[in-house]
Amino acid sequence: MPTNTPVNAAAEAESSSEYGLETLAIRTGQLPTDEGSHGEPIFTTSSFVFKDAAQAAARFGGDEPGNIYSRFSNPTVSAFEQRLAAMEGGERAVATSSGMAAILSTMMAFLEAGDEVVSSRSIFGTTNVLFDKYLKKFGVTTSFVAISDYEQWESAITSKTKLLFLETPSNPLCEIADISKLSVLAKKHGVLLVVDNCFCTPALQLPLSLGADIVVHSATKYLDGQGRCVGGAVVGSNKLMEEVYGFLRSAGPTLSPFNAWVFLKGLETLSLRMQAHSASALRLADWLQDQPGVKKVHYAGLPSHPQHLLAREQQRAFGGIVSFELEGGKEAAWKVIDATTFLSITANLGDAKTTITHPATTTHGRLSDEAKLAAGITDGLVRVAVGLEEFKDIRGDLARGISLL
Repeated sequence: MPTNTPVNAAAEAESSSEYGLETLAIRTGQLPTDEGSHGEPIFTTSSFVFKDAAQAAARFGGDEPGNIYSRFSNPTVSAFEQRLAAMEGGERAVATSSGMAAILSTMMAFLEAGDEVVSSRSIFGTTNVLFDKYLKKFGVTTSFVAISDYEQWESAITSKTKLLFLETPSNPLCEIADISKLSVLAKKHGVLLVVDNCFCTPALQLPLSLGADIVVHSATKYLDGQGRCVGGAVVGSNKLMEEVYGFLRSAGPTLSPFNAWVFLKGLETLSLRMQAHSASALRLADWLQDQPGVKKVHYAGLPSHPQHLLAREQQRAFGGIVSFELEGGKEAAWKVIDATTFLSITANLGDAKTTITHPATTTHGRLSDEAKLAAGITDGLVRVAVGLEEFKDIRGDLARGISLL
């Protein structure tokens, strides 16, 4: 494949039989230049110049393809969108300024006052706040259900329901939902199925191939892989993404060209990194099961996980997030976290550096006590996003705190 020939996301259906995921991650959306640059350029410009007034009118009117203004059209951002869409098996991606902007853009594109959302209650705390507080202000209500209770999902759907939303694996308990089963349910009721694929990424899971309509991402996490930039994306069919793009063009939750370039570089190594994260996370989860003071380990790679077989079926590996519950509640959790010497105490994840956090007071800290309880967020819960350091060093840093219990 010549290095100056981009792989089109729109032609991914044909190219997928010819090119594998790793090739798509490196070659899709390349931007050939007159100078013959091997790396993708960064178009750091707010606007684009037209050769004459007629061309400007044609561009703004949609009669001629091309860039106009970086709020909604930029070559570097487009390259990232094409690459991610190809990897997810979607026709089109729309890049956004953050993962939360991706979720908000999706909701604004497809919901209006009086509509209802059915969501797993096992979601990121800020997503919960967006649904339960801010969408509610505009007349959109959300029903929260247990992620793997499909009778609850169906019972919650009404004639006003427009959209089903979930994370799988969930944050932070790594619960797994059967995407294919929910897809059948969504199609039965004529609603959209939206899957947050942040924890797995297309390297480990392809929700669109399992029947989801839309995939959302926080590119800040594994797509970047080194904790450098904030961004997000929405992936799906051309028809659905045109609605998301329309909101982005008008409201402007736009990804910067520099961040898009960073994410392009991150995607090149995504598959390798996800396999490494997953391998170390599995070893860590297995070790944690035998440690004193550890009541429960949440990781779908363990045979004891209630959805272990489902995870094996719809994922290529189990991901890099391990959560565990400690006897002794918050005091014990904080003691373990504070005893670490090199793990990063931060709520971000998907980094080459291992991170550790206390969900009840960070990522899910804005939830009510009742909402935390319903979502399984206990005071003794610790979440570790396993990085790429030597496994023995990650284990040793955690062992230092656990030995104090």
